[in-house]
Amino acid sequence: MKEKGGLGLEQRFCRRCLLKEMDADAYFSNVYEYIASLSEDERAPEELYGQRLGYCCACDHLINGMCALCGCFVEVRAAKRISRCADTPRRW
Repeated sequence: MKEKGGLGLEQRFCRRCLLKEMDADAYFSNVYEYIASLSEDERAPEELYGQRLGYCCACDHLINGMCALCGCFVEVRAAKRISRCADTPRRW
């Protein structure tokens, strides 16, 4: 579901935030469905997405697909054009 937030930006709301309610396949499917739902304007180009994931894979803060610094799913964060690395200094 999408709703207009402040400044006219669309906000996405999680439909199922409790991981214990999802089986593993549904969990990963939801992450990739979310990435696929990003508009062309929101999504980082594939080459940039791959570079970002490369930095994340080499980072000690990556734990089970999540960033230990900010709690994001790194594949989602890397897919968003305007996102930045949470580390200081930033890796990307």
